[in-house]
Amino acid sequence: MTMPVRDSVRPAPPGVRARLHVAGRLKAASVDEVKAAADFVDVVSARTQLRKAGARYSGRCPFHEERTPSFSVNAVDKLYYCFGCGAKGDLITFVRDTEQLDFVGAIEWLAERFNVQLEYEEVSPEADARRQRRERLLALLDAAAAYYERVLWESPAGSHARDYLVGRGLGEEVCREYRLGLALGGQSLARKAREKGFSEQELAAGGLVNRRGNDYFAQRLLFPLADARGRVLGFQARKLREDDPLPAKYVNSPEGELFRKGDLLYGLDRARAAIAKQDRALVVEGNPDVLALRQAGFEPVVACMGTALTERQLKELARLTRRLVLCFDGDAAGETATLRGMELAAEQGFEVRVVALPPGVDPADAAATFATHLAKAQSYVLYRVRLEVDRAPDRQEAFVRGSAVLARFADSPERWEAESFLRDRLDVPKETQIGFAPHGRTSARAGTVSAPLLLGAGDRLERDVLAGCIAHPRLLTYLEEIPPDDFRSDLHRRLRAHLLAPGDEPEPELVGLLAELDARVVSEGIDERTAEQLLLRLRERHLRRRLDEADGEQLRQLHHDLERVRTRIAEFV
Repeated sequence: MTMPVRDSVRPAPPGVRARLHVAGRLKAASVDEVKAAADFVDVVSARTQLRKAGARYSGRCPFHEERTPSFSVNAVDKLYYCFGCGAKGDLITFVRDTEQLDFVGAIEWLAERFNVQLEYEEVSPEADARRQRRERLLALLDAAAAYYERVLWESPAGSHARDYLVGRGLGEEVCREYRLGLALGGQSLARKAREKGFSEQELAAGGLVNRRGNDYFAQRLLFPLADARGRVLGFQARKLREDDPLPAKYVNSPEGELFRKGDLLYGLDRARAAIAKQDRALVVEGNPDVLALRQAGFEPVVACMGTALTERQLKELARLTRRLVLCFDGDAAGETATLRGMELAAEQGFEVRVVALPPGVDPADAAATFATHLAKAQSYVLYRVRLEVDRAPDRQEAFVRGSAVLARFADSPERWEAESFLRDRLDVPKETQIGFAPHGRTSARAGTVSAPLLLGAGDRLERDVLAGCIAHPRLLTYLEEIPPDDFRSDLHRRLRAHLLAPGDEPEPELVGLLAELDARVVSEGIDERTAEQLLLRLRERHLRRRLDEADGEQLRQLHHDLERVRTRIAEFV
């Protein structure tokens, strides 16, 4: 027997209730105590089997599929690095990524597991009131989602919406997983929420009622919109009836204290683990596309909810991957706003590929054959060049537009592919092809080593030097002799500063680099003698740079110092 709908508004879920007592931020001493008490090997072993390998442990990476173990664990310093997919970090990073938690959540998870009593700092009454208000709103929105779910699945009023879902080919299992619901309208939700002790002000702040006090959504299919931790912040409502007074097919919760559409990606909370494991995110336009692809077995899929990708959405994705596959229907993919989102992703360093579907066909329609479409995904530069050529009114304009797109991209295999397409499609004469060359860059195919390769060699030297100093602290005195500006990478400069003057907890990016370099010390055999030689080579590079700007007595001194360094390097041969 199912419970009646009137009983379905629930109090805050356990995870929310458990945090209502918190009076402030975690004390630093408690964080340190948790880190010290936690057995990192025990934590990792819950996700993958480890075996002892010298001073370390190794196993198959829990973040991607592999047959040969490439996951390295430093049990003492509590660091990990995967040589296969590049996953890296420390104890806290591992728990955050595997358990889908934020920093505080990860500390509390570890404290509970290893029996550590946490202490919190006191905060002002105003800050505590703001926190309690936010927790109340989160509890209200979660309860509202539960109410809408029961209306959809357990009431006669939900039959029309259930029929719609069947017609779209969406099964009950995936719809329940994503907590789809149905809004009745009137004051059905508002009345139940008031009975549970929520105020009119809270209902309005949560975007659940209009100015008249009636339910904000009426007779619409609801998609709860959650943050990366799965906390419901708002809803998107899909039109079901022709007599709906609102003409828009989709309506969102009003923007407010919690809900800002441009911050969220639909389905990210359920796709996070798969995105990190597969190192890619499939980005579609609509929420039904997410459900259809998830149902078809594609797990790392999210939706930008009908708009262009925003900086805040890309920031969320960047925490998990730098590889995006964008899939919109043929009409949407050519729209200016959609192209702007693609451009923004490419500018921010994402590897962007595009699945181009026929006009009028969306990913939900093509779910059964999506693997075939995915295999034909084009690089973003090729997609843009192809689009500009198709849009151009004549061959000359197509050449101008295609060349303008190519000029924005550096040399790469993807750019060469797009260049080849433009050349072959327009039958471009050889004497004209020189215009394709990237500005300020010599093509690697012309026999000249390109700037990225030189920078790559320099980056490797800097990383190996820092790795050697991590493993052999005695060499830090030599690192001090090399000024920070001689490190080309800002990240390397920050790590140098941290190694020479360790203070506060390093930022997450530095933690990841520390973990990677710690693992590479062993894999690349950087013993103390090798590390000293690498430091001398970096010192040599520094002196050679200064020679270009020196004169007089300074020039003679630099030549003397350089000769001494080279003599010492020769002693290692």
